[in-house]
Amino acid sequence: MKVMANVLVTTDWVAQHAADPGIRIVEVDVDTTAFDQGHVPGSVGWNWTTDLCDTLVRDIVPANKLEALLGESGIDNKTTIVLYGDNNNWFAAWAFWQLKVYGHDDVRIMDGGRKKWLGEGRDLSTEKTSFPAKTYKAGAPDLSLRAFLPEVQQAVAGKKAALVDVRSPQEFTGEILAPPGLPETCQRGGHIPGAKSIPWGKNCNDDGTFKSFDDLKALYAEKGITGDQPVIAYCRIGERSSLTWFAMKYLLGFENVKNYDGSWTEWGNLVGAAVEKP
Repeated sequence: MKVMANVLVTTDWVAQHAADPGIRIVEVDVDTTAFDQGHVPGSVGWNWTTDLCDTLVRDIVPANKLEALLGESGIDNKTTIVLYGDNNNWFAAWAFWQLKVYGHDDVRIMDGGRKKWLGEGRDLSTEKTSFPAKTYKAGAPDLSLRAFLPEVQQAVAGKKAALVDVRSPQEFTGEILAPPGLPETCQRGGHIPGAKSIPWGKNCNDDGTFKSFDDLKALYAEKGITGDQPVIAYCRIGERSSLTWFAMKYLLGFENVKNYDGSWTEWGNLVGAAVEKP
């Protein structure tokens, strides 16, 4: 296992370096109105519902659309991108995952996200900063970071990978189909057969920062997830599992871990797919 350095930065670091050349701070929130209410001065905001997905086909952002988004944000291939957001960095982690799929070298997450920044009473701006446009070239998608349905089905049938369900315990049991206030987008409740329940929030401390290496290692080891075999994380649409994927791959150093972004909205709607309930 190899723990990755320089993937987390502190709020102090961001406050000191947000305006540095070659660094771009980017906010990605569940609440797409939050950025306009106040953000890290000098940061740009990306809307996950439009900027980070294909709006016609269910898929991650297409390469040409990502290239345009990054170029408009003043980002080129050498820029250090620091992501943060609400809900303990749910969608910041989703953006991190997509940027890694397309091969961006230096991507980091502000530990604690918007919650910690606000909790510390740091400066907020409502100004929209514009930057000179840059040229960005996305790499070929690294599909070793992404699980598609056939691989998940093979994992269930042959126990070839450990499945980690990062949703709430109520979603895992099928008591509810989606988090409160979010659309119910599946026909069946429950979980993928054989999956272990490790809710995404257990990765984080009360202030939104990630737990220590030792605490994270114990959290996963308790459910038999040690990184010795391939791991596939999933949630409802892939954003919460991006945070778990980040924790396992970059903070724990698991070498073979994928994010199944089809997640429960795909599996829970699949004709003929088995679900488990307690």
